[in-house]
Amino acid sequence: MAEVNRSELCNAKVSQELRRPNLQRRDFLTRSGMAAGALALPKLGQAAKKRSDKQYLELRTYHFASPEKQQAFEKFLADAAVLAFNRAATRPVGVFKLLANDNPDLKLTSDGTDLYVLIPHNSFDSITQFSARLAADKVFQQAGDAVIHAPKSDPAFIRYESNLLLAFDGFPQVKVPTQAAGRLLQLRIYESHTNERGRKKVEMFNQGGELAIFARSGMTGVFFGQSVIGSKLPNLIYMLAFPTAEDQKKAWDTFRNDPEWKRLSKADEYKDVVSNITNLILRPSAASQI
Repeated sequence: MAEVNRSELCNAKVSQELRRPNLQRRDFLTRSGMAAGALALPKLGQAAKKRSDKQYLELRTYHFASPEKQQAFEKFLADAAVLAFNRAATRPVGVFKLLANDNPDLKLTSDGTDLYVLIPHNSFDSITQFSARLAADKVFQQAGDAVIHAPKSDPAFIRYESNLLLAFDGFPQVKVPTQAAGRLLQLRIYESHTNERGRKKVEMFNQGGELAIFARSGMTGVFFGQSVIGSKLPNLIYMLAFPTAEDQKKAWDTFRNDPEWKRLSKADEYKDVVSNITNLILRPSAASQI
């Protein structure tokens, strides 16, 4: 009953205020709105900040009918697309290719004809507006006309696949750890047999301390992200960068021998978190900003 009385008193107060002259009524509504805003704004601000801290990462894999088509698309990326992506507020953009000599375990007879393109977004709105921004970019439309409007009889690429990742809490932004001329990028995909085990592997990196072990071992990251849309789900994908192949070998040796890693890798809570690993050594294209 007390609750009803308080509610009735509150409603009576509002009705009384609203019957006052316009100036007083506006003042009452303004003060009421400011009070409500004081309660709501901190939460909204915190949510916005949280969203902006962690990037969304689109990793595209373009497939081409021939090395010549791949090279033509590389030129399109270097001359037109990457700069347009930057104007659409996505940077740094990575463009990578796979060479047979770097990947002996794959037993390739020739260099790969795929291109891997990394596009970082600072918000979900950036993803949804990306295509429209490119369509409205007249410089891009003109510079890339031959590829953008390639005929059905002679397409610029066969198709492309895309994974959308959400960056890890402990690695929220794409980094460019090296620009060495001979640098190599290591792309790794960790698949899990259940979503629960996949989340546990992400936790192993963030809260478990694996990211910290990577950092002190010289395993310099470009990005770490959990796939939210894409193929081979559930999975996480990350990329490391090394100035040379020697730096890569040294870093992995240091990591494997780290006492904390040996302890962490044997912890029961992280048992069976990975069911399959894809490991690719990539080289940056001339179009790449990473």
